[in-house]
Amino acid sequence: MSTMNSSAPGAGSGYDPTTTVIEIDHVMKSFGDFTAVDDAHFSIAQGEFFSMLGPSGCGKTTTLRMIAGFEQPTSGAIRLDGVDVSRVPPNKRDVNTVFQQYALFPHMNVYDNVAFGPRSRKASKAEIAARVPELLEIVRLADFANRRPSQLSGGQQQRVALARALVNLPKALLLDEPLGALDLKLRHAMQFELKRIQREVGITFVYVTHDQEEALTMSDRIAVMSDGRVEQIGTPTEIYDSPASVFVAGFIGQANLWPGAVTSRTGESADITALGGASLSGRCHVDALRAGTDGVLMVRPERIMVTVDEATAAEQRVRGTVVDLTFQGPIVRLVLHAVDGTPIIANIDPDHDLPMLRPGDSVFASWSASAASVLPASPDQPLTATAVVDEG
Repeated sequence: MSTMNSSAPGAGSGYDPTTTVIEIDHVMKSFGDFTAVDDAHFSIAQGEFFSMLGPSGCGKTTTLRMIAGFEQPTSGAIRLDGVDVSRVPPNKRDVNTVFQQYALFPHMNVYDNVAFGPRSRKASKAEIAARVPELLEIVRLADFANRRPSQLSGGQQQRVALARALVNLPKALLLDEPLGALDLKLRHAMQFELKRIQREVGITFVYVTHDQEEALTMSDRIAVMSDGRVEQIGTPTEIYDSPASVFVAGFIGQANLWPGAVTSRTGESADITALGGASLSGRCHVDALRAGTDGVLMVRPERIMVTVDEATAAEQRVRGTVVDLTFQGPIVRLVLHAVDGTPIIANIDPDHDLPMLRPGDSVFASWSASAASVLPASPDQPLTATAVVDEG
């Protein structure tokens, strides 16, 4: 398969974390008395697939619009390749945006839709004749060059929009929930297509989504946002395995979140009393968490083992009573209640060697200390015994 020529930013080089393309420098955006983005401060690297993830109203789209130039920061600066573009209009910035609505020209075929950008920039016919087929090959639409948008599927139309946005070789491509209009199966397929296309062209992608699966599947790094603030930035593995807050733990995947009291702190480990008085431990990376403070113990459901024999349980274990079992294809979702009634959710492999369990059976839920995290309790997100699992 063809790849973009060496004039494309990042072509053949991929993700280079040492080279910053976009810098968000202590940016704040207010609309009257409402603060949409509160002191956002991070950078995005050359060739990086960077996602901004969060619920509706968290500030992710406003941040993207400020990068694009459709909104101006109230304070702070946005830099592109080291140049402050905070007050530069959108058409003067070397970035392109793909929205959920692709806005293809219905009277033009695929080739002419993609060629529209370079023609507008007065590119030579030879350059257009070389670059447009190359992009169509990358998005796997070379055989559809003469078709109109109405003759394409939703996924094909999206790939035309991508090719049209990439053909002028921008420093960065901004994508505002571009898969939202597609059905579930096609959306899953397009996640891998987007990642493949981004790797082939070598251009920085900045992606906005509320879908945690999209972000985990495609991203080099993710910024999780809530109420206008960036809660955490990290790789998908870091965000999932080592969340910095209760919000991040609950928003990314499923999580058991059990409130308790921190009893000791040593280095990057903390002890906490939870689940009806059990003394438990977990990893802790929050400096402010000390003995005597309220904490939350987080364990992912797939990291929990369930046994009927205490001797075979892991070092961190609590007794529980089976409440419900649900077969979900690749897993069995097991709901237990600890001695104090707190729910414990475990996702068990169907091949797991367990006797036939029924509601009311007594078992042990266990996990390794390395699978648990101790997080600071959040006054904005109170936990109760009946609301400790957030499926994002």
